Amino acid sequence: MMPPPCGRVVVVGRDAALWLATNVIRTALAPAGVTVTAVELPSRLEPADVHATLPPLEALHNQLRIEEAALLRAVGGAFTLGQNFADAGGAEPAFLHAYGAYGTAIDNQDFFAYWLKARGLGLPVGLEDFSLTAAAARQGRLLIPDDETEKYGRSDYGYHLPAAAYVRSLKGLAVHDGVTIHAADAIEVLRDGDRIEALAFDGQRIEGDLFVDATGEGLLIDALGTERESWRSYFPGDRMLVASGPKFGSIPAYAEIRAGSGGWTGLYPSQARSHVVHVYASSLCSDEEARRDAAENSGLALTDVDIQAVDPGMRTKAWAGNCVAIGAAAATFDPIHNVELHAVQLGLIHLLAFYPAGSDFSAERAEYNRLMRSSFERIRDFQAVHYRLNPYAGSAFWAQARQGDASPELAHTIALFQARGEIAPYEDESFSPDSWRTFFIGHGLVPDSYLPPIDRTPPETMKAQFRTMLGFVKEQVLRQPTHDAYLQTIARRGNG
Repeated sequence: MMPPPCGRVVVVGRDAALWLATNVIRTALAPAGVTVTAVELPSRLEPADVHATLPPLEALHNQLRIEEAALLRAVGGAFTLGQNFADAGGAEPAFLHAYGAYGTAIDNQDFFAYWLKARGLGLPVGLEDFSLTAAAARQGRLLIPDDETEKYGRSDYGYHLPAAAYVRSLKGLAVHDGVTIHAADAIEVLRDGDRIEALAFDGQRIEGDLFVDATGEGLLIDALGTERESWRSYFPGDRMLVASGPKFGSIPAYAEIRAGSGGWTGLYPSQARSHVVHVYASSLCSDEEARRDAAENSGLALTDVDIQAVDPGMRTKAWAGNCVAIGAAAATFDPIHNVELHAVQLGLIHLLAFYPAGSDFSAERAEYNRLMRSSFERIRDFQAVHYRLNPYAGSAFWAQARQGDASPELAHTIALFQARGEIAPYEDESFSPDSWRTFFIGHGLVPDSYLPPIDRTPPETMKAQFRTMLGFVKEQVLRQPTHDAYLQTIARRGNG
């Protein structure tokens, strides 16, 4: 078999981005004759770091032959059905951004429009009461999808994976599969014009046809002179504290984001501890004040405290020359929705889709860059909603957040939803219309009208369908195992 034009891939980086990229590329392309070499830089993980993941990671794990139960046993991870957004002071109602569908169609029309109409007529039932995953999360249960629940609507989940243990598991997979691995404290990038020819470190020289930058800071893509766009004006927080707290007696099946006066505090439970993230603005709050705020908002005694900068933004080109930046090397996001690994996954999916088939891959590179820019900007806009529309009063942090930038696309999305409850369709969305609606409603943005066609449905039919849905949700959730019981079952399988 003739080797492919880009038959030698060198992946350079650290932590999860390095090992996800290495394993995904090898699994997908080794049958075509592509070889993968990994160059591992020193880890930057802290003991309290956690990967709170979005649902698509499960599918990526399946492609890598990572068995879910074995992974959760090995890393002490937990499931998450979404994020509960709460006001630490209790002035604003909480809402749960659940990973799944809200309601099911009536007369082949979207459920949300019916809920809007009924709400206007005095329906006292919240949107999340029609979500299987939200209802399960509120009751400390998982939602294990089956044929019945899938007919009702999509039910998804993510994970809370302690980061260091997760990285060890991913690296172990690469070692098992025979990937050539080099460790390096630092690297020198050797260029040939606008391409990378090789990497030099510790007296070694590693050549390749395609280089993947999974370094986080973009060591390789920087060497090719790519610029970076800042998103600082979209987001108020520029500092992040991470810490550990005691484990919960009963492990919630969701994360919680608590809005405090100085920023927000996220709680991400795993089996052995509670992972705490606190985001704040250095212009409004000192690091010591942030420590106190994080402890107060979480209600936990914090250990393993580490503080780091937050600087959202993206590369003008994620693929330059023969170097593809993956994850944080291509774009860094606000921590609010935990999209770090999702960004890695998006980059890898598109790289495989446009992997060079010849020596001149300028067309593939241009399309990759177009797709990644669009995908990253849609994520940024979804994240910006929480800040731009926040209802939290009496706080300089949240007042500043409301003044953040909004792209023309986000402004249009907000205006269309305000007018008629619809979500503007854009390419390359990572979040479903249900997620957008949940966020808008949760932040108090109620549409002025609903879609007129639903008025053809008789009121009694609509009421009957609502009763049927609420009954189905209640019945299905009561059938589900508690989160604690399911994790205990997974542990027993490992011991058996």
